[in-house]
Amino acid sequence: MPTFAQTDRFGRDFAPLSAGKRAAFRAAVAKFVADLPSGQFRPGLRVKGVQGAPGVFEMMWADDGRATFEYGSAVREGETHLIWRHIGTHEVFTRP
Repeated sequence: MPTFAQTDRFGRDFAPLSAGKRAAFRAAVAKFVADLPSGQFRPGLRVKGVQGAPGVFEMMWADDGRATFEYGSAVREGETHLIWRHIGTHEVFTRP
């Protein structure tokens, strides 16, 4: 099971999301976690690198819902560690 952390910015972005948007994000994260061991993410998540931001990736969790993340140093040996950076609409890419 991967471990997670979040930036302060992610927390500020997440707090005002509606309950429905939070639920949609959590559902997408469950799919993301299920796909993580294979490294092949389902097409609907659209996981890919953020152009111009090496080491930063994006995941789509709704039609205009995106979250950016990066891989961090393992907290538990052999487990992937993710750091959630931003969440929101397409505007999160102004500063991923």
